[in-house]
Amino acid sequence: MPRPLYPLTLALGLGLAATAQAAEPGAHLHGSHGDHHAPAAPQAESGHDLPAPYHGGMGHAHMPPMQDQPQAAPGAGGHAGHHPAGYPGAPVPAVTDADRAAAFPDLPPHAMHQGGINYLFVADRLEWQDADAGSALSWDINGWIGSDIDRLAFRSEGERLNGHTEEAELQLLWSHAIGPWWETVAGVRQDFKPGSPQTWAAFGVQGMPLYGLETEATAFLGEAGQSALRLSTEYDILLTNRLILQPAAEANLYGRNDAERGVGSGFRDLELGLRLRYEIRREFAPYIGVNWTRAYGNTADLLREDNEDVSEARLVAGVRFWF
Repeated sequence: MPRPLYPLTLALGLGLAATAQAAEPGAHLHGSHGDHHAPAAPQAESGHDLPAPYHGGMGHAHMPPMQDQPQAAPGAGGHAGHHPAGYPGAPVPAVTDADRAAAFPDLPPHAMHQGGINYLFVADRLEWQDADAGSALSWDINGWIGSDIDRLAFRSEGERLNGHTEEAELQLLWSHAIGPWWETVAGVRQDFKPGSPQTWAAFGVQGMPLYGLETEATAFLGEAGQSALRLSTEYDILLTNRLILQPAAEANLYGRNDAERGVGSGFRDLELGLRLRYEIRREFAPYIGVNWTRAYGNTADLLREDNEDVSEARLVAGVRFWF
């Protein structure tokens, strides 16, 4: 029977360990110099301690004395605070003014804030209406010219029924921005129809209390102590990028009766509209819809005396454009 290889293997391992210890400088067998330690391991040129050698086998070598290690820099992930360039744990350099200038370059001023003169013309409604008394042409247009703070603006609305002008007015206003979404207006309003022409002083506010909700509130002081208040609003609902549904409302109140113009004191009328337009271009959009008006209070009584309807619904078709 062959002899076990274990004694031979053990002897060979002890011999190799002794040879390795003899080849390493500063390594001593336990007991050869009981009261002396091996010299400290040499340091690399970079100034970092080399790792202590591990000595296998049955003998034990004394470890070199521990050197003081540099403290890790805060936020350096546990690595020493001084690392050669390119070392993964190197600290991030401080941000300089040049770095900030490169990250946040100066932007050119917006065209609206360069002090130039701008303008806008909007035909919000230019439409044919199917009225009970025949065909009607109705319009509601506005525009302005000026800067982003102060502007000269105008508004005009009216109606022609069967070729005759039933209502027509023009407002010339000076508007002044008082915030990103609000501006004050003041100026004059001239009524051409119904009745004889009449001039009003106008003042009010306009803007957007909610995103996309256009609102106007304008008060008027007219001849012979007449007064009026008009509230109007409209909102664009985007069904698609080009198909837009626009609900709108307008209410008028008057301080005194004016039988010549068919106006009664108090809440005069309410007008509601719903129009669906398709923007062939942003600047040009045909539309269809429905418009409903209703007279109230003393104004309704004046209409009844003339055997006229106090409410009416009309189908409308028109075009909206701006430039």
